Amino acid sequence: MSDKLSSNNASFNDFKRLPTPPSTPPDLVQWTQVAEFKQRTREKNLSKYQSWRLDKLPSDAVLDVSQLVLSKLTERERAIVHLDATAITAAIRERKYTAVDVLVAFCKVTVAAQDTTNCITEIFFEEGLARARELDEHLQRTGEVVGPLHGLPVSIKDHILVKGQDTSTGYITWANETVAEKDAVVVDILRKAGAVLYVKTANPQTLLCLETNNNVFGRTVNPFNRNLSPGGSSGGEGALIAAHGSPMGVGTDIGGSIRVPAAWSGLYGFKPSVARMPHAGLLGSHDGMDNIVGVVGPLATSARDLELFCRTMLQYEAWLLEHAVLEIPWRAEVVEGKTLPKRLSFAILWDDGVVKPHPPLVREMQRVKKALLAAGHEVIDWQPLEHKEAWDHIVKLYLLDGGQEYRDTLKMSGEPAVPGTEWMLSHAAGRPAYTVPETWKLNLEREGFRARALAHWNSTVSRTSTGRPVDGIICPTAATLAIPHDQTRWWGYSSHWNLLDLPGVVFPSGGRLNPTEFQPIERVEPRSALEKEVWDLWNPETFKGAPINLQLIGRRHNEEKVLAMLNVVEKAMKA
Repeated sequence: MSDKLSSNNASFNDFKRLPTPPSTPPDLVQWTQVAEFKQRTREKNLSKYQSWRLDKLPSDAVLDVSQLVLSKLTERERAIVHLDATAITAAIRERKYTAVDVLVAFCKVTVAAQDTTNCITEIFFEEGLARARELDEHLQRTGEVVGPLHGLPVSIKDHILVKGQDTSTGYITWANETVAEKDAVVVDILRKAGAVLYVKTANPQTLLCLETNNNVFGRTVNPFNRNLSPGGSSGGEGALIAAHGSPMGVGTDIGGSIRVPAAWSGLYGFKPSVARMPHAGLLGSHDGMDNIVGVVGPLATSARDLELFCRTMLQYEAWLLEHAVLEIPWRAEVVEGKTLPKRLSFAILWDDGVVKPHPPLVREMQRVKKALLAAGHEVIDWQPLEHKEAWDHIVKLYLLDGGQEYRDTLKMSGEPAVPGTEWMLSHAAGRPAYTVPETWKLNLEREGFRARALAHWNSTVSRTSTGRPVDGIICPTAATLAIPHDQTRWWGYSSHWNLLDLPGVVFPSGGRLNPTEFQPIERVEPRSALEKEVWDLWNPETFKGAPINLQLIGRRHNEEKVLAMLNVVEKAMKA
């Protein structure tokens, strides 16, 4: 999704752009040659590690490659890549593994993951290995780590600036023209904390898509079922981390772009509220547009790794590096649950009133409810508030100019819109750009909706037994599990919370789909053409192997409490 370059420490001069659309359409061959060059460059970098590649690539009929990508690893390396980031940093600190050991293991999987899922864009293993050796030497010489992420490999979404690396961002016209001259703030902090950067990951054309497909590198697929999407726009992160090619990745989210890839790839993903985490240094369309703003956040393999990322960002006082970040130090005691009531009250959003979730998600919410009740917590139903109206509003904010900048950027190279881009731009078809007064009115409507949503949440005090409104909301991240390619049609379970600027965490809950558990095939009487389209996709065999995740929503700028509540939910589920 479209996460803009904030006008702060990351200078607008950190990258180059083609100035204006050409006056005559470019030759079709021109844009395809750019794509071919980028893919040849990536292949040249991968070919240096031929011994790490699979002996034989699987045929298209092989859908689940999640174990195949590990086939070149030693038993020691398998143990490494199955550790979460917190355990990896501890193992390096305790000298069980070196930073080089760890990076080599993840690089091996990255090569195989790329060959089977097409998840990466820029490869700089040599730079990462050089840094890993420096860190090992420092630890050996001083006995101290350089920071909390000492030696941890971290993957970076393509449109986040990494000094010296291209930032094509899914656009042909930016490919080879956008080598970053400095790091994004989040990347700068990661380096200071001791993280090792080694790869950038795929995002979709325009970023405004919940799948990952572009004309520069092609389509990214899900390692658990390659007929399905790993989500978007941080879909390269989703696929790579799910394949164990990275223990932690950095994504962005303006409508679901961290949470949907996490959900569809079986991971943990965290979207904070705006201005809690650093956001400067992102390349994307609509620079300067702040009617709706994206955020930076982590994707990882454990809940504690989400806390590790956030704690690290604020440990380095991000508010002194980026003026837009609020000076709210990380409250570890809140995450640890020290301030939580013993008995929490949760609300479950079973159906947003627009598209009923598919059966695996409903069943999983029922399971979570049962577990929370058994643990002594309270669970009530969340009454949906204006979900269709909220979507209609946020899509206007996404496309204030009627989609003109997206179209102009595509026109600069002559590349066609991919299906996900076409679908999004259709929401503004035939509509001119909003005038300045019209954008003011849209902002007023946005704030009015946020005020009504706050009152709606507060009103739940009348339905709880705790004397408080509900503490958190549990819901799906999307109406479906990981979806067949080019079929995403409803963002409302994720984008709704962006419009409200509420923090949300996605977590694995129900394993992976076994089709035999959902027979006979359930059907619903659709309330609209949209709901019919989404439910026409429902066939358990279609979603075979897809991860089952849920989402937990909290109050604005209450990131620590959201992670604390997640710990409560997971404890109840394991009981």
